[in-house]
Amino acid sequence: MADWFTREITDAGRLRLFLFFAAFIVTWLFIRFSVRMIRARIRWWPGNVTPGGRHIHHVVFGLVFMCVGGVGGLAVADETSGWAGFFAAVLGAGTALVLDEFALVLNLQDVYWSPRGRLSVQVVFVAIAIVGLLLVGLRPLGLDELGAGGEAVANVTVVLLVNLTLSVVTLLKGKVWTGLLGLFIGLFSIVGAIRLARPGSPWALRRYPEDSRKLARAQRRERRLRGPIGRFGTHLGDLIAGRPTPGE
Repeated sequence: MADWFTREITDAGRLRLFLFFAAFIVTWLFIRFSVRMIRARIRWWPGNVTPGGRHIHHVVFGLVFMCVGGVGGLAVADETSGWAGFFAAVLGAGTALVLDEFALVLNLQDVYWSPRGRLSVQVVFVAIAIVGLLLVGLRPLGLDELGAGGEAVANVTVVLLVNLTLSVVTLLKGKVWTGLLGLFIGLFSIVGAIRLARPGSPWALRRYPEDSRKLARAQRRERRLRGPIGRFGTHLGDLIAGRPTPGE
């Protein structure tokens, strides 16, 4: 394990990204545990931060951490130093705190425990997936190939634009996970762009008339395939992050 870590993380220049990733996950799990303890009104657990009666949401602390981690990381000249790793971890912790209240920031309302608050959990899962792919060495759209010269650059640029276009089409079809994975692995974007759009997606609303066969097929596929997957994702999110209060 130590040899793998040295070879794939340290020697590959991904130590700061690893520390960001680790701090992100640990902080998010901790803050979710904390808010669930507060919600359950566990007496021995510290409650909300409310100086002068004002509830300070943890997104505020996240913004401070992100500023400290980002500016501190830029100020450190040696990317392999301990300080560089420290600021990367601070940035990861701050990002977790901010994304955990993404729905609150988006709606400008405290929707943390409402069904709309599930969006924060979904955004966190997406962030974990993207950083995880970066950590194992994958790069979006093959950007690591742009260092080549001459004809190779032209070929890579064409592939990059085609893959980006297919990924955008996939996202417009309402397939968020497939579109994001397609940025890293082109096969996903090809499959996602070819297959039917999800009902209610921008692509379906614009290109599938109300009485069209394509819309009917997309609705049947949504019920048959996406329904069970969506329910599993909801149950997993509720298990980790807590179940929203219906009707809020």
